[in-house]
Amino acid sequence: MHTIKRNVLFLQTVSVKEKKMADLTEKTIDIDEILKQKMGSKAKFVPPFLTSWLKRITHQDQVNAFLWESRDKVGVDWLEACVEYLDMTLEVEGRENLPATDDERLYTFVSNHPLGGEDGVALGAIIGRHYNGRFRYLVNDLLMNLPGLAPVCIPINKTGNQSRNFPAMVKAGFESNNHMLMFPAGLCSRKRKGEISDIPWTKTFISKSVEYQRDVVPIHFSGQNSNFFYRLANFSDRFLPFNLAMMFLVDEMYKNVHKTFRITIGKPIPWQTFDKSKNPMEWAQFVREQVYKLK
Repeated sequence: MHTIKRNVLFLQTVSVKEKKMADLTEKTIDIDEILKQKMGSKAKFVPPFLTSWLKRITHQDQVNAFLWESRDKVGVDWLEACVEYLDMTLEVEGRENLPATDDERLYTFVSNHPLGGEDGVALGAIIGRHYNGRFRYLVNDLLMNLPGLAPVCIPINKTGNQSRNFPAMVKAGFESNNHMLMFPAGLCSRKRKGEISDIPWTKTFISKSVEYQRDVVPIHFSGQNSNFFYRLANFSDRFLPFNLAMMFLVDEMYKNVHKTFRITIGKPIPWQTFDKSKNPMEWAQFVREQVYKLK
C-alpha cells in the first residue's frame, strides 16, 4: 500500500511537470497568478503598488523573455542555456571525482548554497550532462513555474499544503533511478560575523543515503550575494515569520551575471561511513565541514 501511494505521488509530480510544459506562454511567470495560487481569495487584498514592486524585483519581464526564447529546451539543455544566458564562467576542479556513468550505482550530490540561483543552475548543468539527465533536484515548489526546469525537479513545500507529503516526495526521489542533487542547508548562505557560510545542514540526505546505500559526493561552490542581501536575510531570519530574503534571489542572480565561479568536487564518501558513532544530524555537519575544506 505504501509503495502504491509513493507511486501515485510520483505520477502526480510528473503530471504537474507535463502541465507546466503545456502552459508555457510569453508570460509564463505571472506574479498576479502566483499570488492567487498561494493566497487564494486573500490575494485581492495585496496593494497594486506591492504587486508592481514584486514584478520588478523578480524581473518578471526579463525572465519571461528568456523562458520564451528557450522554450524549445528542457532539463539539462535548458540548464546549459541558463548558464550561457547568465554568462557564467565555470571553473571545475575535481571533475575526475564524479563517479563513472557506467558503474550502475546511484549517488547523492550535496553542495553548499551560496547564491540560491546560479549554483543550482550550474551544478545541474554539470551533473546532468555527465549523467545524461539522470538526476533530480529537491526544490521549492515555486520553481515548478519554470517549465524548462520542471522535468528534473521534485517539488517540495515544507510550509505549505504539501508539507504532509514532504517525506513521501523525498522517498520517491531516492527510490527513483536518478542521482539526487541536494542543498542540505535548505536556504542560501548567510553572512555571520563577516563569514559567508551555510546554516547547519539538515539530516535528510544522510538518513536517505544510508537507507538506499548511496555514497555521498561533496561539492563546494564559490560565490556570494550582495551585502544588502545578507543584511536583509539576517533581519528577516531574526524578526519576520517568513523568508523575505527569498524574494530578492532573482535580483541577486542578475547582479551576478558575467562572473566566474569555482566549483570543487570532492571524492565520494561511502555511505557506510555514516555509522552509529554519530547521529544523522552530526554526520550532516561532518559532511558540511568536508565541503568547506574543499574551497
